[in-house]
Amino acid sequence: MTFALPGPERAGVARLAFERSGPRTVVRTALAHSPLRLLTPRNHGHAAWAYTSSFGGGLVDGDHLRLEVDVADGASALLATQGANRVYRSPNGCRSDLVARVGRDALLAWVPDPTVCFTDARYSQSLDVTLSQGASLVLVDVVTAGRSARGERWAFLHYASRLRVARGGRALVDERWVLDPAHGALPERLGRFDALASVLLVGPALKDARDALAARVAGLPVKPRAREVVSASPLGEDGLLLRVAAVSLETLLATTRDWLSFLPGLLGDDPWARRV
Repeated sequence: MTFALPGPERAGVARLAFERSGPRTVVRTALAHSPLRLLTPRNHGHAAWAYTSSFGGGLVDGDHLRLEVDVADGASALLATQGANRVYRSPNGCRSDLVARVGRDALLAWVPDPTVCFTDARYSQSLDVTLSQGASLVLVDVVTAGRSARGERWAFLHYASRLRVARGGRALVDERWVLDPAHGALPERLGRFDALASVLLVGPALKDARDALAARVAGLPVKPRAREVVSASPLGEDGLLLRVAAVSLETLLATTRDWLSFLPGLLGDDPWARRV
């Protein structure tokens, strides 16, 4: 995997590499350029954990962050964030990119905190993951209406997210979705919903979890004025894409956390146990 150096327009780049060492996974490389920071806490499981954060507490106009991740064959890694991805007023735009390679029979769990776009924020992100044979991936992407308590409900200028996951040169998922008031006022279009999430499960290590979740979601009735609306889309023989729209972030996080209740067993420790 080739790791690019930051160009003049990029505010920060980080590189993470995980490898198997006996029964455990260790962090081989953790390199970050300001304003990105990397934290690699110890845990009681066999997987290695890493958390990203940024100086200044969020993205400002012109920021371009890039995180490049390599999970070696047989390794297991959890990648998360230390807090919400806050995007401040950015009329010229800012962006973040995740580029990851997951080796043979390896596991990557990318479970960041939600993205919160403030009034007049303009933000784009890309999530690009390449899976080797037998590799597994848990990927979560959550976006909220913003600071609703301050009257900033869906008040940003632009939000775009690109998701691409490929195995053996074949795309399992390749999609881009956009929230932009130029296409119609966002509060009216999104109605009562204040948070949206996608949860992607791919690979052999997640077969039991996928089967159980697909069965649960398929049996959910659609009720008028429901607090959340959920859908499930199978991706070939070893993938499942879940989506949920919820009336509050708290409702959405309770649902996604429940969906991911299998994750501590895969990692050997609970990544949420010590979080408030």
